[in-house]
Amino acid sequence: MILSLYNKYILPKVLNCTCGSKPINYQRAKIVPLAEGVILDIGIGSGLNIPFYNKSKIKYLYGLDPSKELIEMAKPLAKKNQIEIEFLKCGAEKIPLSDNSIDTVLITYTMCTIPDVSLSNSEIMRVLKDNGKLLFCEHGLAPDANIAKWQKRINPFWGKIAGGCNLDRNIPKLITSSGFKISNMEEMYLPSTPKFAGYNYWGVAEKININLNT
Repeated sequence: MILSLYNKYILPKVLNCTCGSKPINYQRAKIVPLAEGVILDIGIGSGLNIPFYNKSKIKYLYGLDPSKELIEMAKPLAKKNQIEIEFLKCGAEKIPLSDNSIDTVLITYTMCTIPDVSLSNSEIMRVLKDNGKLLFCEHGLAPDANIAKWQKRINPFWGKIAGGCNLDRNIPKLITSSGFKISNMEEMYLPSTPKFAGYNYWGVAEKININLNT
């Protein structure tokens, strides 16, 4: 009961605050404006990506999130920024969109919380056009053995207070093992952020097109 009330009334505000910190917004500003065409924002949450979109590049924008509370927080922000969004209240493991219908999938600080990342990435692959791009900006497994060890120790407790967030997911491996090729990626510890939660990966991934006739 207490956990249910926490998840409904407190957690959305906590996520909005922590995921809207200055270092994280600086990262959003690097990747979100690259989205173009028909866009699917996976884990749009409270709409923290919305102010960073280049509106001139948007043909149509879907915002997917399983949380009704977070979507309700995103709606006024979309209106304020004069961006029309079709919200999809569901998880990323079953995306209610047609095959090859999306030009850009954007996923920011979401891959850490999706229960079945492999399935969701397969769904992303399905809805992306052959020339489509996956733009990602995520925190995950640190390269330093000591930090990684602490991530694994803290992770079981962290997930309970942070909406299922995982500290130690290997983001590049999750992306490439789903059939994507990472064409550009940068990584670093975010400033003013605890190292166990602050190792960031961001960049662009593309479908690996297999020609069956060769």
